[in-house]
Parts: sequence; structure tokens; C-alpha cells
Amino acid sequence: MNANLAGNLTETAARNGAALAIKLDDFEINYALLAEGTARVAGMLQARGVRPGDRVAVMLPNVPHFPLAYYGALRAGAIVVPMNVLLKGREVAYYLGNSGAKVLFAWHGFGEAAHAGAQEAGTEVIDVVPGDFEQQLMATEGRHEMAEKAGDDVAVLLYTSGTTGRSKGAALTHENLRRNVEVGANIFDMGPGAITLGALPLFHSFGQTCSLNATIAAGGCLTMIPRFEPGKALEIMQRDGVTIFQGVPTMYSAILHHPGREAYDTSTLKVCVSGGAALPGEVMRAFEEAFGCPILEGYGLSETSPVASFNPPDRERKVGSIGIPIEGVEMKAVDDDDNEVPAGEVGEIVIRGHNVMKGYWEMPDATAEAMRGGWFHSGDMARVDEDGYFFIVDRKKDLIIRGGFNVYPREVEEVLYEHPAVREAAVVGFPDDSLGEEIGAAVALKEGAEADAGVLKAYVKEQLAAYKYPRRIWFVDELPKGPTGKILKREIRVPDEVAAEVEAAEPA
Repeated sequence: MNANLAGNLTETAARNGAALAIKLDDFEINYALLAEGTARVAGMLQARGVRPGDRVAVMLPNVPHFPLAYYGALRAGAIVVPMNVLLKGREVAYYLGNSGAKVLFAWHGFGEAAHAGAQEAGTEVIDVVPGDFEQQLMATEGRHEMAEKAGDDVAVLLYTSGTTGRSKGAALTHENLRRNVEVGANIFDMGPGAITLGALPLFHSFGQTCSLNATIAAGGCLTMIPRFEPGKALEIMQRDGVTIFQGVPTMYSAILHHPGREAYDTSTLKVCVSGGAALPGEVMRAFEEAFGCPILEGYGLSETSPVASFNPPDRERKVGSIGIPIEGVEMKAVDDDDNEVPAGEVGEIVIRGHNVMKGYWEMPDATAEAMRGGWFHSGDMARVDEDGYFFIVDRKKDLIIRGGFNVYPREVEEVLYEHPAVREAAVVGFPDDSLGEEIGAAVALKEGAEADAGVLKAYVKEQLAAYKYPRRIWFVDELPKGPTGKILKREIRVPDEVAAEVEAAEPA
């Protein structure tokens, strides 16, 4: 059997070619046209010398051209390398050079960086300009046969965010992605009538698997938003009758706090899905109350295709939990010696199953380190309760050790989010001569709300042990975020004047 991931599209097109597949405001494309367009892309690539196993990079925003290029490259038997459109020239050169990409599909609005990086890497660029690109496809002979692929052949190289050095390409196979799509579509109860809001970047694992691939496999419609904005998201939900919304915590917070949200009819929403980072319990409760729609929280990484665990809709949902491992996947929490820790104790999440990557592209040492003992080591710290539900505590590298005591930022952030004036918060550690590390918090307030650092410190002190509350709090308009809207702690710096503040005598 041909395991090519692009078969999800052609199989759906064969069942119901007239059904709407992709929508971007007034632009609509059905399954038959989408499938034919991908055959033309495959022909275009073949004419440029792309052969099965070659790498094809896709540097496109959330526009209909993304699935055209993505599935077209897969149909040709190529390995897709999705790339953030905001990358600069030197970053583009690294991605293209490391993957050995032969061709790059580049969005016209970001052409300068794409061309600069491609020139350095020796990669051919296909400029994607709306209208012009479609004319090129019409003039191209389609390659309708599907390249034969085995389940363990690499389909996609997803580059990690590179928080601990240069980005690594997680090599995901056709089987990795097909199985993850099947599991996701079942969890989200997707079917031909599903209308998914495509707000997550499609070059990212969450948006690619759970929004694009799952919707296409189910025969639903993906209605796109090229750049997330809460008002626009609400407008699309109302206009298109969106049934499934998938987002990261900052998206839920932004929609919840949008001043005009009550004017929109979002009653078609059946399920909301959160991932990418831990969703604060207070945000979950407030969103569900406001929109009358349950939020199912899950967990995964680029290296796990991405879904590894989920709160199944037919079982008890535990607020703050990332749920239980998905079907066919094992997870456990281990200590530094890879021994499983008892229920209730904190350990590193390790994973094995059909979702785990083949390895890091051409990085055998990094692969061996991450996959030691046959389990993928996530770097995320969690505890497991007596029912097998996992609760993320924090990233291993984000742990703050203050005076010998472990402080997990997530716990402190949960309390800050419960304060009525706080919209967003991020807790970080910074060097301290006497304690090793001290605790700081960057806070963004809700519009019109007022609170000073002293008030927030006192609020946290009332609810947590004295060594856990943030000694330094400063206010920002917005916290730095990555392409998915995930808060980037590595970019948060304690302002010098804040770090230099002298605290009154406080309990250690």
C-alpha cells in the first residue's frame, strides 16, 4: 500500500470533489480543484529536476497556495521543509543548506530574505505571486500519479525552534503523520461537515497536522486567517459557522479579552483545542463560560508529529491536565537516571510510539541523545496522577532554583493569571549573588485595569510559599511571542533598573 501522506487529499477528492476544501475570505477552492492544482505543482517540480527524496522548502503564510505546494511536493515524492515566512536571510540559508533543499516556494511579500538565503544555499526559488502563480500552474502539465512511499520514508522536516542552539530538523515519516492525523480527527470528531478555523501557522506542527492535514483527511473545510487577530477570528467564526477552533493559550486570552466579542455569534463552535503551551486554568474557565464551548487540552512537540497526549472527550476532563497518551503511544515521567518516578512526583516526560520522529536530520549525536533508551526525551517536566493524567509543571530548562528550592514558573504564572487585572504573565529566573537565582515576572495588564508590583507580589504571597513569589515584577504592553503566539521566555529580559531594585527584608 502506498503510504504517501498526499493520499489523504486525493482520497477525499475522489469521494466528494465538489466539497469546499479551502477558504480565504472570498477565495474558495473545492477538493477537485485542489487535487488538480497539486498535480500541476508536482509536474512543475518534476520539470525542475526534483526527484523522490529531494527536499522542497515551503515559505508561505496561511494562504491557499500553502496546501498546493505542500501536497504537490509530497505527490512528487519530495520531502517538505516548511519554513516561517519571517525568517531572515541568514536563517533561510541555514534551513535550506542544512536540509539540502533543491527548490523553495517563497511568498512574494518576503522575497528579499528568501532570495538572499537561497542564493547562499544554492537553492532555486519559485516566487509565489497570487494570480501569476495560478497562470504558471495552468500552463504546466499535471503529474497525476502518486509517488510511491513506504510508511517509514521521511515526509516532512520540521525544524525545532532552536532554543538550545541551532535549529534541528525533526524528520517525520508518512506513517508518523498519517497516524497522528487519524488520531486527531477522531479526537476532534471531524467529519465532512467540519469547518476548522486555520489560525495556527501551517508551517508549524500543530497547525499542519491538526488543522490542515486532519481537516483534509476528514473532508472538512479549512477557513484561513493569514495572521491571527482576535476580531478577525471572531468575524470568521460567525461568517463561516466555524465548528472547530484550535489555538495556543495566547489566542484564547486575546479572544476572551477582545472588547467586542459579545457582538459575534459563535454558537456553531463544537470543540476548541489548546496546545503549544500550558493553558492557564483561569483562562480556560473564563473562555468556556463566555463561549459555551469546551476546550480540550493536549500536548506534543515537533518531534512527536505533534500530538502525544490529549484529554479525550469521552472521559473525565481534568483542568490543567494535558490528558493521557493517545492511542498507540506510551508516555512516562522519569528522573535524571531515566527511572520512572512514582505518581505525584515530578519527572521528565519521555515518549515512544508511532508518532515519534525518525530522528534529527543528519544529526546522529543529537538523535542518540534525545532517543536514549528508545524513548524520546521531551525536556518537559510533569507529574502523573493516579488515573494516568499528566500535568505539565514546566520546561526542564525553565526551572528556577532559588536558594536551593525548586520553583516552577508555571505554578507562579497560574496564580498571576487569577488576578483580575492580569492579561498575560511570564515568570523567569535571573542571577542573584546570594541565592543563585531570583524570580521575576513580566506582566501585561488588561485594558483599563490597574495594579502595581506591590499589589501583585502580595497577591501571589498569599497563595504560595514565601520562596516562590516573584521579587521583581515589571509591566509590558505585550509579551514577546513566536509565530504560533507562544510566549517566548528566552526573549524576556529583566530590565536593569528592575533587577537593581533593593527589596525590603522579606522571608527567603
